[in-house]
Amino acid sequence: MATDPAPPPHHPLTPQEFIDAHPLSRRQWLIVVLGLLAMIADGLDATVVSFVYPRIRDDWSTPMSTVTALVTAGVLSMIVGGAAAGPLADRYGRKSVAVAGIAVFATATAGMSLAQNVTVFAVLRLTACLGLGAILPTVMALVADWTPAARRVQCVALAFSGVTGGIVLGGVLASLLVPAAGWQVLLAVSGLAPLLLVPALWRLVPETVGVLTARGAGIERIRAALATVAPHHDTSRVRHAPAPGPGHAGRRPAGVVLSRRLARTTLWLWVSFFLGQAIGAGLITYLPLLAERTGLSAAQAAVATAAFGWGGLVGQLSVSFVLKRHDRFRVLVTLWAASIAALVAASATTAHFAALIALMFTLGLCLPAANSALQAIAAVAYPASARATGVSWANTAGKLGPVASGLLGGLMVDAGWSLATVLLTLTVPVAVCVAAAVALATLGRRHAPATPAATTAPHPAPLLAADQP
Repeated sequence: MATDPAPPPHHPLTPQEFIDAHPLSRRQWLIVVLGLLAMIADGLDATVVSFVYPRIRDDWSTPMSTVTALVTAGVLSMIVGGAAAGPLADRYGRKSVAVAGIAVFATATAGMSLAQNVTVFAVLRLTACLGLGAILPTVMALVADWTPAARRVQCVALAFSGVTGGIVLGGVLASLLVPAAGWQVLLAVSGLAPLLLVPALWRLVPETVGVLTARGAGIERIRAALATVAPHHDTSRVRHAPAPGPGHAGRRPAGVVLSRRLARTTLWLWVSFFLGQAIGAGLITYLPLLAERTGLSAAQAAVATAAFGWGGLVGQLSVSFVLKRHDRFRVLVTLWAASIAALVAASATTAHFAALIALMFTLGLCLPAANSALQAIAAVAYPASARATGVSWANTAGKLGPVASGLLGGLMVDAGWSLATVLLTLTVPVAVCVAAAVALATLGRRHAPATPAATTAPHPAPLLAADQP
């Protein structure tokens, strides 16, 4: 990747230019790791509650309709938390909103282990989901803000891979703790462990310079934040950041995300997030049932589902390093196209267990990795002043995907569709995702800012819409 020439020795730098001009420091890597751990907590919750809901149904004689309503209400609460967190983080600070989200989620989850009836459990669960919804967009924005432009996409994707790691970890913890100690202990562990992140994030991660600049913080405070993450570099040349990018001056974050300049980018991101998460959730939800319908045993169906999960973990970890060297839009198109090929091949081999396992693992490699790449693309699609809002609203669209796939998948199952038919049908929304990725790439080239002759920072190509401090 080509880089621009280094600035003259006394050339003044904006805070973002300072970050972009230096390699990742230990503190910046630590911020990425803390982001990954926060995402593990996010993924852990998805698996843990799937083991807990059947237990409260049996232990408290809770009607299935109540459990279903609680699951739906939890998703809606998460959507509300995520949609609200982005604008709050852009206005009041990424770190404070992220820490508050983790604290609320962790405390309420741990409190659920002490609940004695479904009413108390439901109140705590809805509270936990509000906090959980705030975690992903604010943490992704924190990671993006503190990493140089040349490594930003890679670092965001790497941190997001923690979601799949948390899903796998949740399954392991549930298999160990529920039979031995009960679901209450599983909830206590799942809530208390993320609380350890609260002091670490508060002490080790400074507020981002974009937020500090927007708040009108003095240059000395901004330099102090930069010195925290880059202690061995001279910050004396750093000056205040320039005004927001073209068409963004004076706008609220919501106005930037929905502005004429970024509206099509926002639309295609929402479509991609919605379909990407819908496809993955639909596969995980209905694969066991549909696999058994083809003649596979329950154990074989579970193995096929696990193969998809392990493929997802490998794929998300791997794609973060692929994105370091290759154009993110080409990577995304390749992943979606490979998913179509795997779906078509899997539909033709549903009765062959070994082939189905291999293809489910391949789908796991591609689909979750594509969603990880989307997180990275969204994190650099908007100027830093609106980054948390853009990421949170894209993820809000994504959260609606599993709701839609659950309803449509249930209709397909009730209609007697075979696994092969369902897999072939899924190629249609994946093809739409390919078209969306191509559209995002076109918009990225159209809106890529011109690189001055003597700029300081290496620029990954192409930037999408705006990647400014």
